[in-house]
Amino acid sequence: MPVEQSADGRKVWQKRNRREQLVSWASWFTGVAVFVACWQQISESTTWFFVWDAPRIAGDILTRATPPKWLYITQLWEPIWDTLNIATLGTLLALLLAVPTAFLAARNTTPSKAFIRPVALLIIVSTRSINSLIWALLLIAIIGPGVFAGVLAIAIRSIGFCAKLLYEAIEEIDHKQVEAITATGASRWQVMAYGIVPQIMPAFAGVAVFRWDINIRESTVLGLVGAGGIGLQLSASLNVLAWPQVSLILIVILFAVVLSEWVSAKVRGAII
Repeated sequence: MPVEQSADGRKVWQKRNRREQLVSWASWFTGVAVFVACWQQISESTTWFFVWDAPRIAGDILTRATPPKWLYITQLWEPIWDTLNIATLGTLLALLLAVPTAFLAARNTTPSKAFIRPVALLIIVSTRSINSLIWALLLIAIIGPGVFAGVLAIAIRSIGFCAKLLYEAIEEIDHKQVEAITATGASRWQVMAYGIVPQIMPAFAGVAVFRWDINIRESTVLGLVGAGGIGLQLSASLNVLAWPQVSLILIVILFAVVLSEWVSAKVRGAII
């Protein structure tokens, strides 16, 4: 029988539950077995010489990248501007598509729970499940490389995120306000405009700012696959091993991310 200590230090005997104990031991055994199997698989596919040599390589790269090539900053203004435009335009386009999708997915606003709502939910899931880099690769193959492909990749990736949060906010509204407006004889569109939209506007603004902040981060790496922005400069510098340029680009990216975080925090604070 298991023994536990009481608050005053006395032993408290408890009846052993054999089923719970067997389940606990089985869970621990299964977890350890899975960990060992995964570790064995990783070990077989890992070249450990490079792992042990990684600190030396990292130190060598850090030495080569220091100090950053500050004069290269003149060539980064346009790429970082493209990155900001990709994030901003992609977010705006996503919101334009996410709002109607959210209304079609919400139970209390969808015209059809049997047909339209599943389609809207499918759009939300499919756009969220594929990373923006994969969308960028697909779009580059279709429309060619450039900023436009990056904007579309960010927009498609953001639709599901924004629509999911918005349709959840729509389903959680206060239905008493909707019933009060409906009782006045208002039409369906008037009920939506005066009973639902005002209630979800704070959530809409918060989602928009939060997603823009995320898209700033994602748009910085889209250039690695040819979708424009500062990532294109980063890819070019990495290809020629121009480490001082790489360190400067990373500093610029860090500054842009910190600035976007500060802006989004101020906007969210003003909204809330």
